[in-house]
Amino acid sequence: MWTVVYIASSEKAATRLKEILTREGLLVKLRPVGTSQGENLGGYEILVPESEAEEAHEILSSALSR
Repeated sequence: MWTVVYIASSEKAATRLKEILTREGLLVKLRPVGTSQGENLGGYEILVPESEAEEAHEILSSALSR
């Protein structure tokens, strides 16, 4: 099961964080945050397998505190 570990404010930010997590060996998916009509509201969910969520949180905390 995939778990949301972060919601980025833009596609650029989401892609950057995905690259960081991928370099650490995690599987990552990006999903636009939208409405039922498919409109993108500007945010992107970063998802990882549930078993990697804790590690992803640690990596993201480190990356975002720089």
